[in-house]
Parts: sequence; C-alpha cells; structure tokens
Amino acid sequence: MPANIKSQLIIAEQKALELFQEMENLHLITPGKMEKELNNEIFDLAFKMFGIKKYWHKRIIRAGKNTLYPYRENPADLMIQEDDILFVDFGPIFDEWEADFGRTYVLGSDPIKHKLKEDIEIGWQRCKSYFDQQSFITGRDLFQYAVETAEDMGWEFGGEIAGHIIGHFPHEKLENENKTHYVHPDNTVDMFAPDSNGEPREWILEIHFVNRELEIGGFFEQLMT
Repeated sequence: MPANIKSQLIIAEQKALELFQEMENLHLITPGKMEKELNNEIFDLAFKMFGIKKYWHKRIIRAGKNTLYPYRENPADLMIQEDDILFVDFGPIFDEWEADFGRTYVLGSDPIKHKLKEDIEIGWQRCKSYFDQQSFITGRDLFQYAVETAEDMGWEFGGEIAGHIIGHFPHEKLENENKTHYVHPDNTVDMFAPDSNGEPREWILEIHFVNRELEIGGFFEQLMT
C-alpha cells in the first residue's frame, strides 16, 4: 500500500485513539448507564471533537453477558453494572478514511475480568507478531492462530472472524460476504495479495476472547500497521 494511504489510515486510527482517551478522561463509563446511552454519548463526543457523524459499521457497546456476542448479533440493551466488564467497538470515518478501534474496560477489581482485559491485549500482540513473521499467510492461517492463542491462554475465541480489510471509505464492501476480505476460516488467499486494483491491502486485527461459563468476554481491535 502506498505510504500516503498507509499514513492516512494511521492518522485516522490516532484520532480514534484520542476519542477513546477523552471518553476515559471524562469518565463516561459508569455503572447505572445503559449501553445505548453510553453509545450516544461517545457519538456526541466524536462530533464535538472531530465534527464526524459518519461510521462505516454499527457502533457497538457491549456490557456483561452481551460481551459474549460477536459483531453480527444485536443483543438487548443492558445496563452497565458495578464490577462489570464491557467493550467499545467504533468504526469512525475521518476525512473519508476508515478507522476501526476496540477496547475493553473493567469496572471494579474482579481479578478474572482484569486478566481477560490483559490477555486480549497480549493475544493481539502475539497474533500481530506471528503475522509479521510470515511472507505468506492466509486469512484461515491467522484465524486459526488466533483461536489457538485464545485456547493457550485459557479462553475461547468468541469471534466469527479475527479481522478484515480497511481503507478509504467505502472500502470493498464487507457485507458482500467475500471471505477474502476477512481473517476467516474460509479465506485461503494470501493476506499479502493485492486488491482488485493491484494495490496492497491493509488489515484490522480483532481479538475476542470469552468465558461462556462466567458470561464474560473481552475485545481488542486496531490496525495491523
């Protein structure tokens, strides 16, 4: 991918990071608040900070048992509880450049929830390191490695995918179910292969670990550049 395109994606992600940091600084995540309410507050904050209202995928806030659900699901709106775990997954568009950013937050001192939050970040780094060491790797290969990483760390991989392409809005439509756009078990194409225009593709890596018995999950997502 040309350096200017890659740099634009990095700039978009940096703005997404600034949004999440300001959300934390303002202590928007508090018990007694509904997921939808927090979602709207972050949306308003993004507009105040960057003047944006456009997102390339649905904005996700999931708390408690809803953290078990992968992207496609639309669980009922839950209230954030004391000692809760939740994750935020937003795909804002900055000057027509897409970002996709996800983080997990833990309220309280539950050691298992804090371990999950730490492990998904470690797991993301492991998968990124594995990807960087390859000269040829399919979406299936990386997805399988993510699943094995979750199991090695004592969790179950909760996502149907472990990432996807990212780019200038709108990038190649993910909703057309072309699995070559995903880190997915049906993607047997080299992730380093160019897109339909002959340009290198850039990828988002997303890690979703869950414990179904405890009804908790964690999520970590960002650009693999």
